[in-house]
Amino acid sequence: MKGFSKISELEKEDYYYSKEGYIVFTEKYHIKRGYCCDSNCRHCPFRKKIKKIKK
Repeated sequence: MKGFSKISELEKEDYYYSKEGYIVFTEKYHIKRGYCCDSNCRHCPFRKKIKKIKK
């Protein structure tokens, strides 16, 4: 996939494995990458805050 780092190029503090076996990128990794990919990543520091709409 273009735009994603190869696992061998990542540092240990850039990711961890979830209990389900998925790679989870850390906030440090997202900051190094420098932009939001709009994939709703768990540790994304660029995530847009969702405003609650009062009904």
